[in-house]
Amino acid sequence: MSLLLTDVTVGDRPGRAVSVVDGRIAWLGDAADAPSAARVVAGDGALLTSAFVDAHVHATATGLSLLGLDLHSSLSLAEAMAAFRSHAQRTPAGTVLGTGWDETGWPEGRGLTRQDLDAVVGDRPAYLARVDVHSATVSTALLDRIPGITGMPGYHPDGQLRLDAHHAARQAAYGAVGADQRRAAQRATLAAAAALGIGSFHEMGGPEIAGAEDLAGLLALAAEEPGPRVLGYWGELAERGGLDLVRELGLAGAGGDLFCDGAFGSHTAALTEPYTDRPDTRGALRFETSSLVHHVRACTEAGIQAGFHCIGDAAVHQVLEAVGLVVEELGAPAVRACRHRLEHLEMCDRTVLDRMRAWGMVASVQPAFDAAWGGEAGMYVERLGRDRALATNPFADLADAGVALALGSDAPVTPLDPWGSVHAAVDHRTPGSGLRPFDAFDAHTHGGWYAARAEHGAGPLAVGAPAHLALWATGHPLSTVLSEGARPSCRGLLVDGIPIGDLA
Repeated sequence: MSLLLTDVTVGDRPGRAVSVVDGRIAWLGDAADAPSAARVVAGDGALLTSAFVDAHVHATATGLSLLGLDLHSSLSLAEAMAAFRSHAQRTPAGTVLGTGWDETGWPEGRGLTRQDLDAVVGDRPAYLARVDVHSATVSTALLDRIPGITGMPGYHPDGQLRLDAHHAARQAAYGAVGADQRRAAQRATLAAAAALGIGSFHEMGGPEIAGAEDLAGLLALAAEEPGPRVLGYWGELAERGGLDLVRELGLAGAGGDLFCDGAFGSHTAALTEPYTDRPDTRGALRFETSSLVHHVRACTEAGIQAGFHCIGDAAVHQVLEAVGLVVEELGAPAVRACRHRLEHLEMCDRTVLDRMRAWGMVASVQPAFDAAWGGEAGMYVERLGRDRALATNPFADLADAGVALALGSDAPVTPLDPWGSVHAAVDHRTPGSGLRPFDAFDAHTHGGWYAARAEHGAGPLAVGAPAHLALWATGHPLSTVLSEGARPSCRGLLVDGIPIGDLA
């Protein structure tokens, strides 16, 4: 099939046209010179860009949040409890699932407890994830379903769970989601992404997230129905059989949310120095370095991309120590060829920058984290103190050091919002740490394909590149959209040349 998008603004050039044949860009030039096509769509001067790529998503959890209990907007414990009570009444059967609560600004000065949940649901299981999804409050009924949880690291009798206890509770909670509910949630995420001009996202699966069946189901759904392309990752160590599923499902990599530590908000990110507001803890590393070395070695020898969730500086240094040992053993070229990834990468010094550049590693980052929790008065200052907090998410340093960047949301931790992520990367809460506007846009489009080792050599808007394109309801050129911090609505999306929705 041939399709011509005519009278569009490409970058800062109006009056352009793009021809798409068999899913790829076949021609790009002045509209007056455009070839014929079976279908012609008049752009009326609208902006045409590469579709966005969200480099870090959890589709089922995001969809459950979109369709169910989303506590991100709750400004107090009382508001969160009112929303929880209303949702439990509207959905009288099954496990109550919710996400997004954040107690750091609540006037009550505390988060949800097991007693709070039990007073609403009684003997019904409930799981309410904190905003960073690295801790949660659960009901007694859910605790009772998990053998041995009271002896796990991170267990607390008030039902606020962290570390291993939280991972076990999340597995139990999401394991109770039925097939129909799971599929509806995944469809909701795919539809929401398409409506925002996201042509592809990297799904970060793992045994501690939603399980192999969930990931396989999502990939099958995305292949069956028109919508964003889903590139799957599986976060499980090679020594535990993690590479088997990567090969079986043809995944993009073995990593993503391979949890080397947790998150600042839950005091579980692994730090070299104690937390400012809890000097009794530095968080926790979850794996022995030898296990990470084995994983990096196995991935590198197989030509598979490895990835690691590492937020605190201790976790970042542990992963890079492991990569360095494999570099010594197998050589830097073999490691560079794999483009191993660090997910989130909020703390990094000069040594980290130098090693990542030398070893061809990718930084998968979430600018909305800085927008939500960075700056002089954000949660990061409370957790880390001013100096460490203002040094987090150094996007400019990463870019200037030549480290490849890919932007994402970590949805449902922060919402799917690609224009918001681009602008947050530019308007960093720490002066001097933001990206240049076109660099930020590139990191949220081309950067996502590069991170997945699936980029087109001449770029995403070159002849021969797959036609992953977004048409925006604005007549402004891209430079104006970026400089004004605009968020144009998506008029239409092409994924592999297939229109998603109505382009007219």
